[in-house]
Amino acid sequence: MARVRTVSRYIFGLFFVLAGVNHFVSPAFYLNIMPPYLPWHLALVYISGIAEIGLGLLLLFRRWAVVAAWGLIALLVAVFPANLHMAMHPNLYPSLPPLGLWLRLPIQGVLIAWAYWYTRPEAAARARQHA
Repeated sequence: MARVRTVSRYIFGLFFVLAGVNHFVSPAFYLNIMPPYLPWHLALVYISGIAEIGLGLLLLFRRWAVVAAWGLIALLVAVFPANLHMAMHPNLYPSLPPLGLWLRLPIQGVLIAWAYWYTRPEAAARARQHA
């Protein structure tokens, strides 16, 4: 089970690193999904990209995995309003299927649960042993 946890942690971390890099490669996509009530859209796109890259990288190191996982949970909660905004306003995203916009919401929950897996006490104890 330890090997599965380690491999999945690397996959999860790299997923966030790549997602964060995409904020800089394709900022227009992220700008398009920003809810209108949030200020500083471009700054928030870049800040969230930096957070995804940084937390994804930290997750690759067992010593920092618990901290990174809590940070990713906070980030996923913080970006949930953008996903909800998209689902509630599918007319603003004609290139995306409405069902896909709604499916993003439970997927967000799956990602939070996945990150939470790395915060469990046994994960923290192992991290301290191998630090």
